[in-house]
Amino acid sequence: MTLYIDPPTWPGHGRMWSHLVSDVSYDELHAFAAELGVPRRAFDSDHYDLPAHRYPDAVRAGAMEVSSREVVRLLHGAGLRRRKRGAGHGDRQPRNS
Repeated sequence: MTLYIDPPTWPGHGRMWSHLVSDVSYDELHAFAAELGVPRRAFDSDHYDLPAHRYPDAVRAGAMEVSSREVVRLLHGAGLRRRKRGAGHGDRQPRNS
């Protein structure tokens, strides 16, 4: 099981956020997030939003550190990228976890 996480560089709700993704399946992603204790409400279409203070936890649990561009490339390559409905990326805010 390999999961990937980008640096916490995405602002929202007074925090900085990372994106946690799988390049295999959503099931793998949900299982990893559950093991970390990340609530399902933090899932946003094709990734989990993790606040900066949870970044080290994900890395310790085995998530590979990659760039934000690499996160998108991995999702596209796996066929797991889901476009957001009716909003540009900059219009969205991460969900609290």
